[in-house]
Amino acid sequence: MNKVKVSAVSYTNTKPFIYGLQHSEVLNQIDLSLDVPADCAAKLIENRVDIGLIPVAAIPLVPNAQIIGSFCIGSVGAVNSVFIFSNEPINEIKTLKLDPQSRTSNNLARVLLKNHFNVDVQLVTDQSVGTDALVLIGDRTFGRKEEFKYVYDMGEEWMKFTGLPFMYAAWVANKQIPAAFISDFDAALSLGVKNIPKVIEQLPRIEGIDISDYLQHKLDFNLTADKLKAKDLFLDLVSKLQN
Repeated sequence: MNKVKVSAVSYTNTKPFIYGLQHSEVLNQIDLSLDVPADCAAKLIENRVDIGLIPVAAIPLVPNAQIIGSFCIGSVGAVNSVFIFSNEPINEIKTLKLDPQSRTSNNLARVLLKNHFNVDVQLVTDQSVGTDALVLIGDRTFGRKEEFKYVYDMGEEWMKFTGLPFMYAAWVANKQIPAAFISDFDAALSLGVKNIPKVIEQLPRIEGIDISDYLQHKLDFNLTADKLKAKDLFLDLVSKLQN
């Protein structure tokens, strides 16, 4: 049987998933690549992989997209790695630099600015241009809070806005995957989530982030009905941004 091609994000927040995949028999059934979120999505959209842990905002772009399994990257409130950093209060921001690595976080910032904070902001993609604020996600946010006067955790702000958790990334297939494989894959992910303390032991200490608190209390890996509801609401709000 041909191996199933899988693309996963290479951030700290996926370490439990990677641990589970690497400590289970399913590893023999997959060809695993580690990428930034935007590349995970591109590979899945272009059919270079069969399954990807992709930003939620990219799901509508994937042909035959199917969320698989019982796990995701999510949070119930503050996530501590998806931020708007600013030197101006949010109601005074005029320009916002987007993060080139994540479509979902950029769109989440746009949704929150329009619908939650009620501000009109010029969006900037050129990383060399100075702006009032910037979107930054993942490991690159660790230790950065002290550099800015104002820090807005977008998981926390989304929950204030909607009362719902948020799903940043989901395991998505672009074709029919055998049920037996999905069961094995899901069991591997479950193994990783159950062994987060072991994962933490293997990670180096990182300045500016409590990895134990981050993986065990800020992130929430279970794919729940409320997260799916949040995903649908988020994608609806994103579609209205483009109209």
